Amino acid sequence: MKPAASANLFHPSLLGVWLGVGFLWLLHWLPLPLQAALGNALGWLLAMKPGRRRRIAATNLALCFPDLSKAARRRWLRQTFQTSMRAVLEHGVLWWGSEARLRRLVKIDNPEAALGDGVRPVIWLAPHFVGLDMGGVRLVMDHYTASMYAPAKDPVTDKFMLRGRSRFSSPPLLISRGEGILPALKALKDHLPFYYLPDQDYGRRNAVFVPFFGIPAATVSALPRLAKLTGAQVIPVVTRQLPWGRGYAVRFYPPWDDYPGDDVDADVARMNAFIEERIREMPTQYLWLHRRFKTRPTGEPSPYE
Repeated sequence: MKPAASANLFHPSLLGVWLGVGFLWLLHWLPLPLQAALGNALGWLLAMKPGRRRRIAATNLALCFPDLSKAARRRWLRQTFQTSMRAVLEHGVLWWGSEARLRRLVKIDNPEAALGDGVRPVIWLAPHFVGLDMGGVRLVMDHYTASMYAPAKDPVTDKFMLRGRSRFSSPPLLISRGEGILPALKALKDHLPFYYLPDQDYGRRNAVFVPFFGIPAATVSALPRLAKLTGAQVIPVVTRQLPWGRGYAVRFYPPWDDYPGDDVDADVARMNAFIEERIREMPTQYLWLHRRFKTRPTGEPSPYE
């Protein structure tokens, strides 16, 4: 896999990134409740600071929850930064924590539901909640799993993200988003579970505009196409960050019946509707820092400008 940026991991411009990695290494020795308290404090400070990410998250919340009071949206904004910062700091546990510790901290509520009928291949639909990486790494401990991977912007972060996601898998099977659909098809035809993250805005290519909280959103249409080409069953899986540093809980949802259908737009809209339902259950754990509505129908301005 190609590095995300310069191959020189020790370029002077990356000193700050290395200091951040060192900070996470130190933190991973702390009990998770202490890490959570620090993450909450740092998240609170970041939420108070004006900036691009704050504007993006505030815009997303206003678009998706227009009937929510401004005070409630401000509270959700603060909590979004807190859950996100907690997840960032707790990556140190993913990168250096022992398998035994991770098994204690990340519990699977219903592991018996992971493989559905046990006959067909499985696509684990994993929306972008803050516990996404925790859940993915925990599942790899029990199942040899394929997953899609978007390279990080710098080679240091890329190195450690790859290490964290693959350290319990031998050999690792991480598919770069730039490799396209063929490696995913092969993995599914080999009956490997595919941990799939399809709910970000990647532009118009291979996307359809379907509602997300009532707003047309460019959404990758690969989920129904993969399911149709491989006969795979779609089993949603969501990882919840627990309060007070108690860890994470992974939950599988029932396999989708009659999926995919004959209408790709309807199939993708069904996915978005499912994700909406889960967001309403834990609205401050979703990735609101992402510009989910950056790609607009022709002639419609960006809400982030």
